[in-house]
Amino acid sequence: MIVKDDFLNKLRNLFGLNLYEVRVWTALLSRGVSTAGELSDIGNVPRSRAYDVLESLEKKGFVVMKLGKPIKYIAVDPKEVVERVKKYFHKHTQERVKRLDDLRGTELLGELSTLHTQGIEFIEPSDLSGAIRGRHNIYTHMETMIKNAQKSVVIVTTTKGVLRKIEALKPELERLRKKCVKIRIAAPLTKELMTTVPDLQKIAEVKDSKNVNARFCIVDGKELMFMLLNDDEVHPTYDVGVWIDTPYFASAVETMFNANWENMPEASKVLK
Repeated sequence: MIVKDDFLNKLRNLFGLNLYEVRVWTALLSRGVSTAGELSDIGNVPRSRAYDVLESLEKKGFVVMKLGKPIKYIAVDPKEVVERVKKYFHKHTQERVKRLDDLRGTELLGELSTLHTQGIEFIEPSDLSGAIRGRHNIYTHMETMIKNAQKSVVIVTTTKGVLRKIEALKPELERLRKKCVKIRIAAPLTKELMTTVPDLQKIAEVKDSKNVNARFCIVDGKELMFMLLNDDEVHPTYDVGVWIDTPYFASAVETMFNANWENMPEASKVLK
């Protein structure tokens, strides 16, 4: 049985399975009913692992064990599996959220915060940086940056980037606007944004940056995230951002941005 890696990776992400589990599951789906040994051979999984993988899949509701000699396994209908996994995720997500909510104000969280505060004191300035892979992770980190803004937020992005950032960051930007944090957004303004920009202007100053091809975010002139690739040419999974927490470099980039900002036309003059 030949199953493409992309297909297996999608299944792993959707159903929360590891590599061996997804290989055995797809092997069983292709057979309907089979033994652990057969599935080991078909799915290219070590025989020593086949039984514990099948036991795990059974607990998760993907397979049913058929009693007898030899023991065989039956694949559950994928539609039923989807419903089971949905219920499992919903239940366990609620439980985890409750446990995390219960941590607020506890001694455990206090100890973690103390460890972090003490650790920060020993960090070299050069260590306050890192590469972040995947657009979802980039936006999650950007949201954290923005959440802590006290004075200003600068976002330079692409036309499509504006649409994505509104979806991902709008609630946080609205909260900052109420705190009187200055928010500036620069992007190539096309007809695609005709209906979007008016709403965005309620929370930020928006200008047209058609002559600037860049993607970055600066918070308070101290913290910077810049993307290394053109979002038109890279799959979201392979997008890469570099985060730097240093006022020296972040303020220098913001100074150069300010010089360009003054010459950028306002959105209201571009999108008529």
